[in-house]
Amino acid sequence: MSYETHSSDSSRLPINIGPAGFSTLLTLTVALVAGTIVLGVAARTTGSGLACDANWPVCDGGFLNLLPQGQPSFWEWIHRVIAMLAGFAIIASAIVALLVDAIDSRIAALVTVGMVLTPIQVYLGRETVLSYELSVLNFHFWTAIVIFVLFVIALVLAWEQRLAGRHVAIALAVGAATVPVQVLLSPLFIQQNTPTTLTIQMGMLLTLVATVVLAAMIGPRSLESSGALALIAAGVGLTAATLVLSREAVMTVSPALDMLYVVTAFALLVTLAVGSWVVRRQHSTPGDRAGREPLAR
Repeated sequence: MSYETHSSDSSRLPINIGPAGFSTLLTLTVALVAGTIVLGVAARTTGSGLACDANWPVCDGGFLNLLPQGQPSFWEWIHRVIAMLAGFAIIASAIVALLVDAIDSRIAALVTVGMVLTPIQVYLGRETVLSYELSVLNFHFWTAIVIFVLFVIALVLAWEQRLAGRHVAIALAVGAATVPVQVLLSPLFIQQNTPTTLTIQMGMLLTLVATVVLAAMIGPRSLESSGALALIAAGVGLTAATLVLSREAVMTVSPALDMLYVVTAFALLVTLAVGSWVVRRQHSTPGDRAGREPLAR
């Protein structure tokens, strides 16, 4: 793992959290942030953003009005619960990263920024209930995406010494596989979207983002092919464009944007598939098979 050279006992925490424990905490945080985003899509799709009688942070039933009274309220309530757990995990990750000297300073910086953005995200979540304006919804969504990317980068950094070219090939292949699924589940092809279809689509988008982040970080230090690196760089740009256009395809009705989304997604699919093939071919030669360790930085 990518940790600076310190004593494993160099920590100002009352409990000893080693590299494996911190990596587990980061993994849990990424999963909770992803779950928050996916459930947010479900809440919006079901019109549950204004459920819970438009109360925040309480809901519309049960003890002290904390619990949901019906199905629409349930989606909003469970979204809030997972978001709360994600917030606690983000804060815990930042505290551990700042107080355990063995953790890479780059990781500490990333998770600290994520922690700083968290109260902003909580405020935006509150405003989606109390005001429900499109601009607030968009800021809420993109802030969540930024937090997700920050923690994915931190997680890749924590594991970077165990990742090599073959993992880049796998990541690109997985990312390519998500593209047709998310396009087919978009409103372009399914007129009456359900929470299930849109949450699966968002799950595919988040998987795409995570795999491309991994490829972009590990590729430059483990690959020698300039062609493969160029394909990865193009994949990063096309992934960002696809993410933006997929959001617009859901939020607005524009045939021109829809066509641009399909064309961009197709270009992304080809780029990632070819990139995976090029990387796999490089690492299938006899010379590379014997040494799949990352190149020295």
